[in-house]
Amino acid sequence: MAGRAEHLREAGDPGPHQQGPANVARRGTPGRGKGKAADKGAGTKAKGRQDGGRGSGRGSVRAEREPVSRPVGGGLAELIPDRERPHGWTLLIDGAPQSHVDLDDPAHLSFAYQRRLGHVIDLAAPPLRPLHVLHLGGGAFTLARYTAATRPRSTQQIVELDAPLVQLVRDHLPLDPQARVRVRAADAREGLGRIPDGWADLVIADVFSGARTPAHLTSAEFLTEVRRVLKPEGRYAANLADGPPLAHLRGQVATAAAVFPELALAADPVVWRGRRFGNAVLLASALPLPVAEFTRRVASDPHPGRVEHGRALTDFTGGAAVVTDAAAKPSPAPPPSVFENP
Repeated sequence: MAGRAEHLREAGDPGPHQQGPANVARRGTPGRGKGKAADKGAGTKAKGRQDGGRGSGRGSVRAEREPVSRPVGGGLAELIPDRERPHGWTLLIDGAPQSHVDLDDPAHLSFAYQRRLGHVIDLAAPPLRPLHVLHLGGGAFTLARYTAATRPRSTQQIVELDAPLVQLVRDHLPLDPQARVRVRAADAREGLGRIPDGWADLVIADVFSGARTPAHLTSAEFLTEVRRVLKPEGRYAANLADGPPLAHLRGQVATAAAVFPELALAADPVVWRGRRFGNAVLLASALPLPVAEFTRRVASDPHPGRVEHGRALTDFTGGAAVVTDAAAKPSPAPPPSVFENP
């Protein structure tokens, strides 16, 4: 899945990838903002039904929508209706939020980390210009939908290891048939290896397995492959998760700096201070980044974040070693409290 699903699944085991744990940030309840959004069912299939249609793939929904659940590669997947948005759904894997989708408003991003990735998409090129985007981790295809809605005629590829999850999303949360989105069931790094040199304007990694980023997606060798598929001016964005003492996050920044000369990192202030486990969005490129505007947008979100770059970000790494394939480990598992509602 995009976000936690692919994220979680790729975590240390060979199970299917899922998008990151609704990103740790995602794990809250859906919210609102930027036109994007803020953050159990039993094992029975929904009695209500979602009908496809309206030409856009958004579909219409009958009253009294009920949860849908189905076993997938990463565990038990559930689609929970959003009580505040008539066509909104939250995807959970084993009870942990992975993605939120509003079929009537794909530009609505519900989780804080997804909003920050939305800013990355917005700043990747002038408004409305189509992009070539590679999504490592599919989830509910939230960011691919966002890109298709805000940048029509973009060409996108999604690499998601969990084929049953992909089918669940296709069945209940269909993509706009006009969107140029190809979904491939494969391991994220394997799928990355099939992309031609210099194809992508943007590569977005949001892959978790069991709420942990898989080890093989944390190394310098992996990032070297990412840089290979990017255009010279292309950008890489990753959803990372860590908690005190932030050793994983420091190592990921140091590793990215060994491959990309330009970096920025966005996270909640409490995460920066090492007081809470949470998400961080890493942005990297071979060319200068729009740091000032990215900083402004992240600070203006409903849940304001802070962006660091340059010397301050180098100091943050504290001399952390570059991660190689030989020494790579999955990201740390989040504490159970991360998935509890306030």
